[in-house]
Amino acid sequence: MTARLWLRIGLWFLTIMQGAVGLWQLFLPHSFYADAPVRSHHWVDLLPPYNEHLMRDVGELTLAVAIVLCVAAVTLDRLLVRVGLSAYLLYTVAHFVFHATHLQAFPTGDAVGQTIALGIGVVLPAVLLPLTVRLRPRAARL
Repeated sequence: MTARLWLRIGLWFLTIMQGAVGLWQLFLPHSFYADAPVRSHHWVDLLPPYNEHLMRDVGELTLAVAIVLCVAAVTLDRLLVRVGLSAYLLYTVAHFVFHATHLQAFPTGDAVGQTIALGIGVVLPAVLLPLTVRLRPRAARL
């Protein structure tokens, strides 16, 4: 597969994941807090307290990132892809570090599962970013 195809697949995957999570956080904030990622292994409520305003704000920001990733996936504009992946990577690295250092309330299996899941969020954009060198820059538009 070509770099363009890998980038498009990766960007769509990130868009769909961010969109789904963002919608859940924005429109069903308490459900996200109590049940994420799944009801049998809820992780968010292990780091209390619940704050509806904060949860909805995070959902809105998550959806904003999803929009950038979506447009990057559609256009494959090199600058936009790099900005989208870099912004997502900044978020996921900080998110990963926080959660990796706050595992005290987690059962071992959930701590491992969360660390792996959040680690994928760091690895995927880090792997995709170098592929952007193969994208041609767009001609300047006036």
